[in-house]
Amino acid sequence: MALVTGAAGHVGRVFAETLAELGARVVILDLDASGCADVATSLEDSWGVDAMPCPLDLADPKAVGSVPGQVLERFSQLDILVHCAALVGTASMEGWATDFEGQSMAHWPDALQVNLTAPVALTQACANSLKLSGHGSVINVGSHLGIVGPDWQIYEGSNFSTPAAYAASKGGLVQMTRWLATTLAPDVRVNAISPGGIRRDQQDSFIDKYSQRTPLGRMANEDDLRGALAFLASDLSAYVTGQNLIVDGGYTAW
Repeated sequence: MALVTGAAGHVGRVFAETLAELGARVVILDLDASGCADVATSLEDSWGVDAMPCPLDLADPKAVGSVPGQVLERFSQLDILVHCAALVGTASMEGWATDFEGQSMAHWPDALQVNLTAPVALTQACANSLKLSGHGSVINVGSHLGIVGPDWQIYEGSNFSTPAAYAASKGGLVQMTRWLATTLAPDVRVNAISPGGIRRDQQDSFIDKYSQRTPLGRMANEDDLRGALAFLASDLSAYVTGQNLIVDGGYTAW
């Protein structure tokens, strides 16, 4: 049985679908209530698995603490916990996706709460259930920007930037993966997946520059992450913990 946070988003939905395809029952946790319901219905219709929508604000500590009880009441066990939820931000957030001089510290608490504190708090709340499952696996979703600094040449001429708060929170999550791995061992494995840049609606100039900077010659898509998730969620990785699996087309290999 798997719990996926941020499952109404692009990556989270693909992760939920991947786990359902493998036969897992899935709890869909997201701030978007209608999105949770839509994904749950889609999983049940497509894969015939039991899926439970769980709309919840990860910035609310009391709500986070209530999750294990809701999951166990419905499914009686928890085997896999995937942290996909993240405050990525948009250009509409003043002082977020702009040059460093213009980035506002007002967004740092929110970024750290959703991207770093909430995954740790939810893992803490679910730890006992994961231990009892006998196959406990926690998978955090980091970012290549939590590993290396941004190549600003790629952003030249584009209408967006990469916020320092996002990079710091994702870097912290990768380090917490190691901390949690040694802390929850040997009962629960904890690993991370750090995707490279994912192609969506970026400007063509940015996509071209990013692709030229990447050994495999393109940006990622969500489907590129399916295999990494299936590996870390299953007993295929039974002797793997504390690792950060980088799925970036070789971007960080230079």
